[in-house]
Amino acid sequence: MIVVDTNTIAYLYLPTQYTDDVEELLVNEPEWAAPVLWRSEFRNVLALYVRKEIIDFETACSIQAQAEQLLASNEFDIDSVSVLSLAKESGCSAYDCEFISLAKSLNCKLITSDKKIKTAFPQIAVDAGTYISERF
Repeated sequence: MIVVDTNTIAYLYLPTQYTDDVEELLVNEPEWAAPVLWRSEFRNVLALYVRKEIIDFETACSIQAQAEQLLASNEFDIDSVSVLSLAKESGCSAYDCEFISLAKSLNCKLITSDKKIKTAFPQIAVDAGTYISERF
C-alpha cells in the first residue's frame, strides 16, 4: 500500500508530464490510500478544469466517480494533533501534512511531486518515477 496525494490522483486521470509514471505506479502498486481530504481537493482540481473548458462537466463527474471507486476502501480520517505537529515542525500546510500523517501511520511512502513535501519529509515522500525506479 502507498499513500497518494491529490496531485498524484489527478495525474492518473488528467494528462500531464507525470501521467505515464502514475499509470505505471498503479499497475505495480494498486492499493492506494489517502485522507478523506483528497475528495475536496480533487473536486477543486476538476472544477478548475471545467471552468477552463479543458474538460466538460460530465467528464469531471465521471473522473470523480472513478477516483472515488479507486480509493473507496482506503480513505482515512486523520488525527488533528498529528497534522498540526507535522505542520509546525515542517512549515508545510496542514493539508499536505494530512497525507504525511497518514503515510506515517500506515508505515508506507507518500507519492507526491510536491518539492516542499519531499524536502521536508525525504524518508516518507517520493515522486512516482523515483518510487518505481527504486522498487521495480
